[in-house]
Amino acid sequence: MKMIGNMRHSGTSACCCAVILALALPASSVPAASPEEAEVVPPATLQLDQPLHERCLKIIQDGMAGSEFWPSIHAAEALTVAGHGAEVQKFLKPKLKTETDARQRCGLARELVRAGDRAYAHILLEAISGEDSYPHIHAAESMFKVGEIGDGAALRKAVQQEEVPVLRIMAAAALARQGNLEALAAIRKELNSTDDDVARIAAWALARVGDATDIPRISSRMKPVDAPEARCFFEHALAALGDEAGMQALTENLGSDSPAIRTYASTFAADARAVQLKEQLIGLLDDDNVDVRVRAAQSLIQLSQADSPAAGIFFRDVYPATAENPRISEGSIVQLRDGSLLFATTEFYGGGSDFSKARIVARPSTDGGQTWGARRVLQENTGDKNVMSVTLRYLAAPLKPETPLGLFFLKKNSFSDLDVYLRISSDDGETFGEPILVTDAPGYHVLNNDRVTLLSSGRLLVPVASTPDVHKVNHFISSCYYSDDQGQTWHHGAGGVDQPKRGAMEPEVIELTDGRVMMIVRNQLGTIGMAYSDDGGETFGEPTSLNGIQSPEAPATLRRIPATGDLLLVWNNNYAKGAGHGGLRTPLAAAVSRDDGKTWGPARTLEAREGEQYAYTSLIFADGRALLGYYVARGGKIMSRFQSVPVQWFYQD
Repeated sequence: MKMIGNMRHSGTSACCCAVILALALPASSVPAASPEEAEVVPPATLQLDQPLHERCLKIIQDGMAGSEFWPSIHAAEALTVAGHGAEVQKFLKPKLKTETDARQRCGLARELVRAGDRAYAHILLEAISGEDSYPHIHAAESMFKVGEIGDGAALRKAVQQEEVPVLRIMAAAALARQGNLEALAAIRKELNSTDDDVARIAAWALARVGDATDIPRISSRMKPVDAPEARCFFEHALAALGDEAGMQALTENLGSDSPAIRTYASTFAADARAVQLKEQLIGLLDDDNVDVRVRAAQSLIQLSQADSPAAGIFFRDVYPATAENPRISEGSIVQLRDGSLLFATTEFYGGGSDFSKARIVARPSTDGGQTWGARRVLQENTGDKNVMSVTLRYLAAPLKPETPLGLFFLKKNSFSDLDVYLRISSDDGETFGEPILVTDAPGYHVLNNDRVTLLSSGRLLVPVASTPDVHKVNHFISSCYYSDDQGQTWHHGAGGVDQPKRGAMEPEVIELTDGRVMMIVRNQLGTIGMAYSDDGGETFGEPTSLNGIQSPEAPATLRRIPATGDLLLVWNNNYAKGAGHGGLRTPLAAAVSRDDGKTWGPARTLEAREGEQYAYTSLIFADGRALLGYYVARGGKIMSRFQSVPVQWFYQD
């Protein structure tokens, strides 16, 4: 499977492989002892000589330049698959400026996202959220195809409605691709519809997000369908899922008298990895129908490309510790506009304490974290001690071409002088502007890594734990600084959260579905402290603790899973009363809450290797996976590790 940015560039086949193999993850909750995943064998590919490749490319380019809108859009998809996303962007962006039809705007936005600019997904989000129902199905289908769902709320609403079954299927497909098992069940339910036109769309979706268990279901539902242009949807879905009879039907459909059936068959040849159909596809390059020609050319190119099987859980030690850099920790990961990842972290030098010298560095990944590029410095040390604890956040949502990227960090001068700063990038992280002071009060203000929260109102919250002097006082009260102008100016909330002993430390905040803000804090009580705000993070009520959760004195991370809307807590599921810091920072565990943090499901172990401890987790979601970065303490040094986990894993028994 081509991950993250590359997945959306690879057409439909990667989507199909992604979810099928994710469903096949082993049920064990503890990963293997080694961070290296098992070796997998990629599917077969066919060989295209240079003249044939150029011929396919010419057909696709001519198709994109054609006068028919949807064949042109299909050709744009194919051209991106062929590796020419920049050409697609150059061609489509001017068209988007003048297009007024809402459905066609969805098509243009979809292909701009696929071509490498996620900032145009906001058009799809606005279309499906709007009162006008005209573009809803097109928006949901497009969000499925390019793997962009925003916060998932509009799609979950579309799945709940029953008046428009095809909208329900498309929205469910988008969510299922991102790991929502209930959405997958909704598609399977629609397969049983007595309306063949609804059932065939469900089969189409299951071809891409289902698995081999769907073959009997699809085969059974296909039996009473006589109309060839409906029946072929079931046949091609079966082929994509590995059914031999389905593959035979697909092969025959390439020679159908119907241009529509030939088009569908040409498309699904790639989904089914039907390399044996090379000659039939070459023959269709001369078809009278432009869509058939384009889809045949696209499938030939896709089948010539390596299509790696999906990874299950995998790990990469992105920042190993060294003698020169004995500690590399407190990082943050962001998915950039082009779909690539940027993993920033704190690189200490000359020592490994909180007061050693340090700078902020980053490495990129263009394949979802499988490999990582060269290190670069994002923020040199400007403090008397260090700069550390980075957060990378877009400063508005949904992401648009003009949305700035923020780099938050701590500047440490002494035991009584620690402040939060923000630098803003207008070129998606290539460069950052001058620092803006966030915490303007005297004292020592701790903002953990990857902690800044953007509310639905547009307000930015920076949760900090403050003390006058970490050496002489060392008692913390947690509160929020907030900005209502994308980080240009900052204000301090009037009310804070306190706890016994060392106080309320290392806070995290999240917006609940009822509009309240929940803060969680590290404490010395064997729990994770919790408090609510009714005014957007300006003040908080009396603290309690998360129900049924034990914890040592260590930070926890709390995020909402876009595909399901549930909360995901990542923390150290351990407490040893009387031990230093309440016990070791292991295991690294995760639990899901389906009721906004009132109760929590079973804890699943992410890591528990002998001799290691884990903390300071960064967490985002992309292409159906939770992407985590965290510190690993081992042998007197601390390094930064990346872990990629399919969202479905958190819901397995």
